[in-house]
Amino acid sequence: MNKIAVIGCGNVGMAYAYALTISNLPVDEIVLIDIAQDKIEGEAMDLSHSAIFRSNKCKIYAGSYEDCCDAKIVVISAGRNQNIGETRTDLIDKNVAIFNSIISSIKESGFDGIYLIATNPLDVMTYVTLKLSNTTPNKVIGSGTTLDTTRLKSLISDKTSIDPDNIHAFVIGEHGDSEMIPWSLCRIGLNQIDEFLTDKDKENLLHTVRQSAYEIIKLKGNTAYGIGMCLMKITEAILNDDNTIMTVSTYDENNKIYYGYPSVINANGAIRQVDIALTNKEKTQLENSISQIKSNIKHINM
Repeated sequence: MNKIAVIGCGNVGMAYAYALTISNLPVDEIVLIDIAQDKIEGEAMDLSHSAIFRSNKCKIYAGSYEDCCDAKIVVISAGRNQNIGETRTDLIDKNVAIFNSIISSIKESGFDGIYLIATNPLDVMTYVTLKLSNTTPNKVIGSGTTLDTTRLKSLISDKTSIDPDNIHAFVIGEHGDSEMIPWSLCRIGLNQIDEFLTDKDKENLLHTVRQSAYEIIKLKGNTAYGIGMCLMKITEAILNDDNTIMTVSTYDENNKIYYGYPSVINANGAIRQVDIALTNKEKTQLENSISQIKSNIKHINM
């Protein structure tokens, strides 16, 4: 049975749950878990009414942590939201305290599946989940820079008028202000990106990708739909055992932290990072991003 537990049913959690409901993925149950019991009961009813259009039946209901026991994936989007003017790292202490309670409750249920994390600061909270859960690194995955990568491909498509499916580019490192783009590996079709973009274009694109979340939060108060779809695609790779490569946040054995990097995802979780050939400049940029995550981790109390 493919059962998904969604913990934290705010904007992100419900965007994901809705994407999952209409996706026709082989999901048998979706259980919603949140401290706002009345809200999730209403959300479950509402989602159930949309689920009748699925090609396969799916039970959707409001539940508790006990319902995590036989789930295949637990998706955590709970935590304090990023407000206007705040960076993702401003949320560390508050969300670590929340995760202490959440992960403890999940473990008590007997859950032995895959944790998928979407709470900011993303890479830090994914690392915290690994430490609190005492599971293996492949079973803890953060959404990483999947959303940043979709933003990049969308922006390049707008700039070049090329379909995003033919744009092979990605963002790696911290899901945050230090993330970077390995331009040397980016392609449009089979052609190098330099045939389409100037250095100034690339500089502007990186800036826009980094600022996208701040701009959306300024305009509407939250980001939800983009990350909801990214979480659904990660779920798809797990449930279908696809061996899909995505820039999720995965564990680096050498640095002992999580960060966004092209990784293979299948039914066992994130099984390995993919070797990529960075230039010396890009290696330095990635190392700087890794250092930022390490610095953030040093300040948490667990």
